[in-house]
Amino acid sequence: MTADPATDDRLPRRGVPLIDGVEKVTGRARYTADLDHADALVGRILRSPVSHGEIVRLGVSKARALEGVFAVVTGDDCPYTYGVLPVAMNEYPMARERVRYRGEPIAAVAAVDAETAERAIHLIELEMRRLPAYYTSAEARAPGATLLHDDKPGNIEREVHHEFGNWQQGFATADLVREEKISCAEVNHAQIEPHACLADYDPTTERLTVQSVSQVGYYLHLMLARCLEMDASRIRIVKPSIGGGFGARVEVLNFEIITALLARSAAGKVLMRLSREETFLTHRARPQTDITLRLAMRRDGRITACTCEVVQRGGAYAGYGIVTILYAGALLQGLYDIPAVKYDGYRVYANLPPCGAMRGHGSVDTRHVFECLLDRMARDLGLDPFAVRRANLLHAPTRTMNDLIVNSYGLPECLDRVECASRWHDRIGKLPDGKGLGMACSHYVSGAAKPIHWTGEPHAVVNVRLDFDGGITALTGAADIGQGSSTMVAITVSETLGVALNRVRVIAADSAVTPKDNGAYSSRITFMVGNAAIDAAKKLKAILVDAAARKLEARPDDIKMVGENFCIGSGEQASLSFAEVASAALVDRGAITVSGTFTCPPDAQGGRHKGGAVGSTMGFSYAAQVVEVSVDDATGTVTVDKVWAALDCGHAINPLAVEGQIQGSVWMGMGQALCEETRYIDGLPAHASLLEYRMPTIAESPPIEVHIVESHDPYGPFGAKETSEGALASFPPALVNAIANAIGIDFNELPVTPDRVMEALIQRRRQARLASALKAAT
Repeated sequence: MTADPATDDRLPRRGVPLIDGVEKVTGRARYTADLDHADALVGRILRSPVSHGEIVRLGVSKARALEGVFAVVTGDDCPYTYGVLPVAMNEYPMARERVRYRGEPIAAVAAVDAETAERAIHLIELEMRRLPAYYTSAEARAPGATLLHDDKPGNIEREVHHEFGNWQQGFATADLVREEKISCAEVNHAQIEPHACLADYDPTTERLTVQSVSQVGYYLHLMLARCLEMDASRIRIVKPSIGGGFGARVEVLNFEIITALLARSAAGKVLMRLSREETFLTHRARPQTDITLRLAMRRDGRITACTCEVVQRGGAYAGYGIVTILYAGALLQGLYDIPAVKYDGYRVYANLPPCGAMRGHGSVDTRHVFECLLDRMARDLGLDPFAVRRANLLHAPTRTMNDLIVNSYGLPECLDRVECASRWHDRIGKLPDGKGLGMACSHYVSGAAKPIHWTGEPHAVVNVRLDFDGGITALTGAADIGQGSSTMVAITVSETLGVALNRVRVIAADSAVTPKDNGAYSSRITFMVGNAAIDAAKKLKAILVDAAARKLEARPDDIKMVGENFCIGSGEQASLSFAEVASAALVDRGAITVSGTFTCPPDAQGGRHKGGAVGSTMGFSYAAQVVEVSVDDATGTVTVDKVWAALDCGHAINPLAVEGQIQGSVWMGMGQALCEETRYIDGLPAHASLLEYRMPTIAESPPIEVHIVESHDPYGPFGAKETSEGALASFPPALVNAIANAIGIDFNELPVTPDRVMEALIQRRRQARLASALKAAT
């Protein structure tokens, strides 16, 4: 009785526009900074002027005495740490006794206007004793280095050592062994909307309402209750429209807690709007990473072993660091069939803004190095890069050596699609000088199979309500941050019920109304929330079918839906409209609300080894890309001429949105590969604005030919898997491999900027002249 989008030809396969799209393109969407704040105080933060130091004296009496100042808060007002991981909460909203990065919050004020708030900030008296500051992993790990955290010897937040299979034998029996050390720069999310938070505290009811840019309203709820010592029932979290996230907002951020502290202290409403520089300082992006990878391969291209060492510079606090360093090793597997893996990972503290999760969390840099080395070894053995990938394919369903489940596997078709579309074999090695082709593969999880905060509750809950008006309302705590999750919920509910899409409205992410959801991270929403939405819609449909059967005096099994009509059999007999059936279902019970849930089964939640839950998922997406480039040997400029990208998303619930997500992943990968780099000068970001932080613009964006591959995952909603992250990690290596094909130089540092290209070209010319001179001399 339920339409199956995987097979039903009546469904629009091009997809539908996002249900909030019109509001956004017409400017009607209300972001946090757009909310009604006419009666709100203005919040400002005093930030540390040094990268590492002890707070000797903090005087706020002059600031408090300034007319128009309603609240001043410091670290003394919050003695509790916060963080996204229960085992790694080592950060205070405002520093207590010691600061660990330049720009760390020390105090904050709330005043009648911005000018008064700024004056109050300048009246705060601060004395500090400087401590040694470390800006690289090597400096922080050096013998005798001052510890950033007394309980973390060697400034190591977490080290990981995993071994699977006999890697020593794999190296001993290989025909080719090669090692590369590659460095990937720290990059920022650079989302278009700066951070902002609006907090309103009612002293009469002792209730707090917070509207913020958060992707994880549930975690924000937990941390506000913890840091403000409030009963969680007195806190309400509402998500306005969000102008991008990409991981920047998947953990609770210091300014959100600070704003709430100010609101309670002022007994009113406070708006905190961070500048772009402050948004960069809040950071939480992809860490600078040094990777040493060693692969063993037979002459037919079959990988026999892999060892990998990863060193991540994680910044001053834990954040997602433990998960990031575990992901880097876990997701070496799940893409190819590798018989033996040894992984050593080190997450290092440094006196810089904390890093965190960013699109493709934990996997992008290690995948880049792996795919680059695969190409170089293929070249050494005289093998085609596509042939090497095909020599190492998995066969689903299967489990990897680190106990990751692979239930569906569309990588072979992804490879076929981009190989054919790019005319790879007709063109590789035959392009004009300075032009080249490169390829690479990648994958990503469809949500973490084990939640961060294990409560025993379902991984996702969706409530679906039917009332007297015949409208269907889906209530979900899932945060739509531009990826289209609310549209996905609307489609899954409408298709399961068999009703028109415009009959369904979605209310999302208001803790007073919607059920709890863990948040928008790790591409979990389509798989988990989508399944929960289908479960709820099936329950509501059963109620409607029973009501139709009673009214038509038929058995429920005989009821069919044609359009929005309920009928017996083919519909030649009596039928009822949706409105009639809805009215019948409401008799004696009134408004109907059903709850749908989804929980990953225990056997999908990772291996028994330490950290084995990280990387586990119900379904991996798979991607293959071909990139065509032109390299200007006079300027070192690399131009991306075209990209062919294929992604196995299981089933494209909304193909229009899937295509956009793949294009966005490619574009973000292009930024990391070509130009994005967060550099620091004495601990401050050197490029803390969107004018200075170099990103590709529409002028540099190449044609991106998207191919959607549908492997129909057996457990995904209508067979669907994630679509927004899997294609990112294959772009940087495909680009570097294309540059090597164009000019014969392998690059071991990202981004591949024009100055680095020119330096490599000049070095090659010098070596050629030297070789020529030596030859002439002999």
